[in-house]
Amino acid sequence: MNETRILIIEDDEPIADLLSYRLTSEGFQTCIATSGSEGMSKLAEFKPNLLLLDWMLPDCSGLDLCKMVTENYNIPILMITAKSDITDKVLGLEYGADDYITKPFDLREIVARIRTILRRLNHANSSEQGNTESEIIRIKNLVIIPEERLVKKDEQLVELTPKEFDLLMTLIESRGRIYSRSELLNLVWGYDFVGDTRTVDTHIQRLRKKLNAGDLITTVFGIGYKFEKLGG
Repeated sequence: MNETRILIIEDDEPIADLLSYRLTSEGFQTCIATSGSEGMSKLAEFKPNLLLLDWMLPDCSGLDLCKMVTENYNIPILMITAKSDITDKVLGLEYGADDYITKPFDLREIVARIRTILRRLNHANSSEQGNTESEIIRIKNLVIIPEERLVKKDEQLVELTPKEFDLLMTLIESRGRIYSRSELLNLVWGYDFVGDTRTVDTHIQRLRKKLNAGDLITTVFGIGYKFEKLGG
């Protein structure tokens, strides 16, 4: 039996029940919350592998909840939104969502997107397995432990969102290589994003600030970003 657990935070109960029924029929374990506060409680209890999150909730914004989740949990988030404006979608990605889907949606597309996110996550985890102490990455005052998805600066743990960590690893694995914003979107977010690439800029800025790494993660004007070949 599939042990993948999916928490559905959706205040429209018929939609939540429909999603739960379809995902259960696909072999997933599901749990439903109809508010942000209930969702946060069930996050701790249910320990989901993926969060299906509605943008509009009765007691809080789905965006605010997305931010809280990414700050405290290392789980992928698929946002469901009635908003079709590209700026809103970019905002969701900037708050930590891994993907989004717009209402009305086809249940087959929901299942396909969930499987894509999980497949990408499993691939990332598999590539990290087998790391040993000798493979821990040390760059200046940074220590990165890929197997545990941990980053330390001056021996202090740095809290990174899943996407921030994935972006950091993508840059580090090919130090010195220049990546365009579109390449980073495709590699880190897992699909070709049509529209504004500001989400990459936002994540780069956050990484630089959290790691104090303005000299390591540099901008190549007119092209994109690279991680300098320093230390390690």
